[in-house]
Amino acid sequence: MKLQRKNRLRATALGALAVSGALVLTACGSDDNSNADANGGGKSSTAASDITCDGAEGQLLASGSSAQKNAMDLWVKNYMAACSGVEVNYNSSSSGEGIVAFNQGTVGFAGSDSALKPEEVEESKKICKTGQGINLPMVGGPVAIGFHLEGVDSLVLDAPTLAKIFDTKITKWNDKAIADLNKGVELPDKPIQPFHRSEDSGTTQNLGKYLGAAAPDAWKYEAEKKWPAPGGQAASGSSGVASQVKAVDGSIGYFELSYAASQDITTVDIETGSGTPVKATSENASKAIAAAKVVGTGKDLALELDYATKAEGAYPIVLVTYEVVCDTGNKADTLGTVKSFLTYASSEDGQKVLTDAGYAPIPAEINAKVRETVAGLS
Repeated sequence: MKLQRKNRLRATALGALAVSGALVLTACGSDDNSNADANGGGKSSTAASDITCDGAEGQLLASGSSAQKNAMDLWVKNYMAACSGVEVNYNSSSSGEGIVAFNQGTVGFAGSDSALKPEEVEESKKICKTGQGINLPMVGGPVAIGFHLEGVDSLVLDAPTLAKIFDTKITKWNDKAIADLNKGVELPDKPIQPFHRSEDSGTTQNLGKYLGAAAPDAWKYEAEKKWPAPGGQAASGSSGVASQVKAVDGSIGYFELSYAASQDITTVDIETGSGTPVKATSENASKAIAAAKVVGTGKDLALELDYATKAEGAYPIVLVTYEVVCDTGNKADTLGTVKSFLTYASSEDGQKVLTDAGYAPIPAEINAKVRETVAGLS
């Protein structure tokens, strides 16, 4: 393995993410609204061809997963440019906070990196009145393992070694387990500083599902949104973990690929047993997500992922972010905007922007079911 082999992410990801940042809360009017009605209805002729503003009006509040923030920023920018007079405000907090807000009735939809639990579905019936909360997969992608180690430009790790690092059982970068996976790389005698999320996080839960499935002997914790292992340091949100890894020599952490791209953080290649370590890319994540199975019932489209995959070129640490909505019983004042916005997000154009932002589009067969379900929301 060559020391100088840098696990660089595509420049196109950086370009796409340049539009990310704080959401603009005043609508960006289209240059040509000749096809829109007084409330912003009609097919947009600008921004993206798949944006239809029919029934959309006023302000739509949403919150939740920080994993999908960069995707949501892109969608909101395009959507608000097309739908004059409509405001969409997505508060990037955490999956746990998003579900709480949804079940309190303060948002039109929530973003979550894990499907609703049975008790959360039951609680949602108080808000949805005639229905219940359902999971609509909208964003897929790799959970990148980013690291900052001066003098080391590439790194391979496997599930057992990762588990022991995040469980603080391996504490030095030149530990034999790491060295055996990185022949020819000069690893320093330096402490490992692992960072994890401070708040309930679906990204944490997905990492836990991977470690539990691929390294059950080394990772004994249940896959929950709250970080389970002792030790390490906590940071808020994916952006907070990424910022710490960027700043601290000897650090390692987990976050969505888009955060690694935007901060130029080097990512770990994962040894899955397939023969060649797998890089964290949108394309490699898509290979893993394509094998997902729908396990939700009725209109619920919750997915089951194979975190222990050994398929050639399939990156195993993946997540699917859901938009959580009521199947029926959505609030009348936001229903039109929820349907219009999610129709765009699940459209070909909406999914197309994800790849350049470091995400993986939802497989076409599953996405077709998402669009059908969105059309039937009431």
